[in-house]
Amino acid sequence: MEAELRRAIRDGRLPPGTRLPSSRDLAAQLEVARGTVTSAYTQLVAEGYLTSRRGSGTTVASLGPAGASGVPEPPQRWRYNLRPGLPALGAFPRAEWVAAHRAALAELPDDDLAYPDPAGFAGLRKEIVDYLARVRAVVAKDAVITNGAADGLQLTARVLDGSIAIEEPSHFGGESMLRSHGLDTVPVPVDDKGIRVDLLSKTDCRAVLVTAAHQFPLGVVLHPERRRALVDWARERDALIIEDDYDAEHRYDRPALGALQALAPEHVVYQGTTSKVLAPALRLGWLVVPERLREGIVQRKRYNDMGTGTIPQAAFAHLLRTGGYDRHLRRTRALYRKRRDALLEAVAEHLPAWQPIGVAAGLHMVLRMPDGTDDLALKSRLADRGVNVWALAQYTRTPMWPGLVLGYASLTPDRLREAVREIADVSVA
Repeated sequence: MEAELRRAIRDGRLPPGTRLPSSRDLAAQLEVARGTVTSAYTQLVAEGYLTSRRGSGTTVASLGPAGASGVPEPPQRWRYNLRPGLPALGAFPRAEWVAAHRAALAELPDDDLAYPDPAGFAGLRKEIVDYLARVRAVVAKDAVITNGAADGLQLTARVLDGSIAIEEPSHFGGESMLRSHGLDTVPVPVDDKGIRVDLLSKTDCRAVLVTAAHQFPLGVVLHPERRRALVDWARERDALIIEDDYDAEHRYDRPALGALQALAPEHVVYQGTTSKVLAPALRLGWLVVPERLREGIVQRKRYNDMGTGTIPQAAFAHLLRTGGYDRHLRRTRALYRKRRDALLEAVAEHLPAWQPIGVAAGLHMVLRMPDGTDDLALKSRLADRGVNVWALAQYTRTPMWPGLVLGYASLTPDRLREAVREIADVSVA
């Protein structure tokens, strides 16, 4: 249905301004679930094919440079957005989040509406500690609540000096954040067992940023021998490991390994976020830090912004306490596994020479392209066709094999299959 509506709009069979039936009426006409129609409308609104306004219904948007009024239309959205790192935003548990807000506000004492504790709302800190112990085997007595993972990383950067090692390849955003706080970054290669600790030991670094559970972007898991070697390195140098556990809850073939933090709590800053499970817009994250660093990090949080907002923290605490977060995770794990499987099947059919890299986890996949392919050039050609992908070269500082980094969580299986066909068409053109 979604694909047919899209074709009808492109072909002009549904001209701009056409008002579509309500989701209830169209579901009855087609004899499908109303949710199926709602999902299709939501996707087409996000892509710019439809507009939806409360009280005005759903209408076909103008795809031209300007509408009848002469006012330019918003920039065209991607036909297929495979940006890595985005969860299925349409799956956000809106009803449960609203209910959690109401319940949290009803329970919140008046005193908690004053300026927040810079370490975070006490109720959420307790729930986070309990959750991390249960799900990630984290050893913690307390946590610091942050405005997302970026806030946590910059707070940690402020208690460091000198050089910090980073994985190669890795996200340039983290490197830029660290360098903006006066730290020198030293790339250390990653192979199929994770970061090369033997090469890390040859640097003069006393801190390292790692994605141990699911390396970004390659998707490999830090091998048990490397985990032990990394902890030994930190103890021998009295060094600090920053463990970015950004999407460890999403493992589809087996339970994820426990957090690295449990092996050496006194040498690991553990960092987590709601951005990959719920939505980046919430701006909620957390740190579990060695006791010797806690006071300095909390003090810097106070200076930065006087603390994260109490009301969303209280709502999230309610969601954790009542099991809503766990229920959402169970739903999205099943959803993302189907989407990942659909992507793999489409790649096997249309791009058989391309090799998927990494474990069955997370929200993205790396596809190794045939040697000699220019991944940046392919990314550019795909962008011209409205397909948003990221080249592996965008995450590397030294040349390595060509590849694409594809986020699959935000697209339906049918949309993923269509996107792969588009990629295949462009790659052989």
